[in-house]
Amino acid sequence: MNPVDQFILLVVSFVANTFSAFSGGGAGLIQFPVLIFLGLSFGVALATHKVASVALGVGAALRYLSSSELERRFVVLMLLYGVPGVVIGGSVILLVPDRIAEIALGILTGCLGVYSMFKSALGQEYNPMHRGQSGMLIGGLVLFFLGVLNGSLTSGTGLFVTLWLVLWFGMDYQRAVAYTLTMVGLFWNGTGAITLGILGEIRWEWLPALLVGSLLGGYTGSHLAIKHGNRWIKRAFELVTLLISVKLLWG
Repeated sequence: MNPVDQFILLVVSFVANTFSAFSGGGAGLIQFPVLIFLGLSFGVALATHKVASVALGVGAALRYLSSSELERRFVVLMLLYGVPGVVIGGSVILLVPDRIAEIALGILTGCLGVYSMFKSALGQEYNPMHRGQSGMLIGGLVLFFLGVLNGSLTSGTGLFVTLWLVLWFGMDYQRAVAYTLTMVGLFWNGTGAITLGILGEIRWEWLPALLVGSLLGGYTGSHLAIKHGNRWIKRAFELVTLLISVKLLWG
């Protein structure tokens, strides 16, 4: 790539991942379409985007691990149920048309944003629940399904994880976003990148700018989330979900 294209990728990646780290997901809203616009096919763009997204998790983890503690049982839960789902999703997406799935995801994502808008107290306080064996099992099964979506689709699946952690486990937005960015950004996306890299193709020469932008954006967005708290995270979450919904439905 020429220096101009590399600079465009760096800026786009930084902006996309800053918003994603602040709202709890959605980097693919901006970053993935730009990769296609610059000439990559859907499958190659998806695999390249997944690799770059791992740096988002690294950047977020560097910021969150210095200021918050992640509970071991939720780390294990998201790895145990989410990672197999990502492998399955990444294995099938290259074999099936994606338009119907994108429309369905667009509708569901829009509903997330609208639901959050009408629930003013949602995710504003930490209210632990469903921490027993059955509650963790149900929560894990839903995370498995969300892992399948994460492995097969490009935009918005991290937002589903964020809202599920808020709704089912009673986390506040800031805590839920910390889990989403570190576990989904680092481990789920890493698994998806490996799966798609084996089955498909990664455009390695595009990655330096994407990785730097993702790393810096992940750290910056996480810093803003910690600084501004649940109220602003909730507003950012609602905005990003609605934008992703429009983007997916528009095609």
